[in-house]
Amino acid sequence: MDLDLSPEQKAIQAAARELAQAELEPVAGLLDREFDRRTFVGNLGKLAAQGFMGMNVRRRYGGAEAGTVALSLVLTELGRACAATAASVSVTNMVAEVIQAVGSEEQKATYLPRISSGEYPAASFALTEAGAGSDPAGMVTQAVADGDAFVLDGEKRFITNAPYAGVFVVWAVTDRAAPKGKGISCFLVEAGTRGLVVGRQEDKMGQRASATNEVRLERCRVPRGALLGRLNDGFRVAVAELAGGRIGVGSLALGIGLAAMDYATRYASERVQFGEPVTTFEGVQWMLADAYTELEAARLLLASAAFQKERGRPYAKAASMAKLFATEAAERACRSAVQLMGGQGYLRDHPVERYARDVRVTSIYEGTNEIQRLIVAREILKELVRP
Repeated sequence: MDLDLSPEQKAIQAAARELAQAELEPVAGLLDREFDRRTFVGNLGKLAAQGFMGMNVRRRYGGAEAGTVALSLVLTELGRACAATAASVSVTNMVAEVIQAVGSEEQKATYLPRISSGEYPAASFALTEAGAGSDPAGMVTQAVADGDAFVLDGEKRFITNAPYAGVFVVWAVTDRAAPKGKGISCFLVEAGTRGLVVGRQEDKMGQRASATNEVRLERCRVPRGALLGRLNDGFRVAVAELAGGRIGVGSLALGIGLAAMDYATRYASERVQFGEPVTTFEGVQWMLADAYTELEAARLLLASAAFQKERGRPYAKAASMAKLFATEAAERACRSAVQLMGGQGYLRDHPVERYARDVRVTSIYEGTNEIQRLIVAREILKELVRP
């Protein structure tokens, strides 16, 4: 088994690291304290110029066509510098992949170049509702056919990129008589469409620079051509894309964990107690060994899941395993980083305080880690316990 990156993947990783260090890291702390849409969106434009908004989009639609492994590498590098930006990039790539996977030729030709080029600063994945988070099949937003259009009504929650998204993929019930999860469809709704209302921005614990809003659909009328994929097939599409999104979340969490441990390790190597650098103490060395070992294991799980997806193989279990392990390993790493720095790690003078807040949500969104455990167990039982 060859675990080496290809020359192209190494070049993409290096480009992402360079841009992240030059443009994202210097402003990450400021954006965490004060939401500055102009700076944040400006950075998204710089990422689009490098091809990072359409990583898996085919070149004929303006994408990079670089593959899932490369996208995972990019999100880790961005996560090291600014988790909020990495989250926005991950969601935008998810939307592009949905459109490419099930969209009509007209939809792909219309929206993919706009997403990939940065003409649309970002895109939004509007699935979650107040009563439909871990159970998205329980959504109540509905779309009713009306002549040559559909009329959408409902409210979505926790929608990333909403204030600056150029297009939203919106899920809604189109057949209320169908069994749960079987009567859901998805639609492309452009920003500015009458009835699409971006509501209040959530005041979050972490990843504060990335806007997360409620989105209301108030008699929002879209043409029949806005239907994405087949009628009543939207839930299957959502489940498939969430699996891919879990690789992205795990990748950015890995970046946060690595950034936290790198910073704390350098600090501890200069911190003198009892006449010696803190890193000479066995207890500290064990903390370093455990954290970096877990983060390396996370990297390998993510690489495996990304490779399987890229090769067109079944990857749902691998993605859930990778997301579950990587996010929890990153949380433990951030906790260790704060502990290594003692009281200094609790202060906003150092970025590990931000890393500890930013990483927390990674075990919640794109399916909570409790749901990931259910998915992993279900897949194992399918493989080993046959009726």
